[in-house]
Amino acid sequence: MSGSTYDLAILLAAGAIAGFLAGMITRGRGLGIICNIITGVIGAFVGNWLFGMLGISIGTGMISLIGTALIGAVALLIVISLF
Repeated sequence: MSGSTYDLAILLAAGAIAGFLAGMITRGRGLGIICNIITGVIGAFVGNWLFGMLGISIGTGMISLIGTALIGAVALLIVISLF
């Protein structure tokens, strides 16, 4: 696998895990594989933005990526549930 394909695979895997966990936390069940991935990937962007604004860094690596995406996805799902 080339570098960009590998990075995309890692992002999708982390997004799926984070989206599933966020669905379990906020709704008590997963959202389906496609929605898990979408929620997790968008959550990763939200989490990175949120942590950047607060000046927080939780490290590097896959666990940090999943943690950031999870926090961002939970925040995203909470905001969505308000509407």
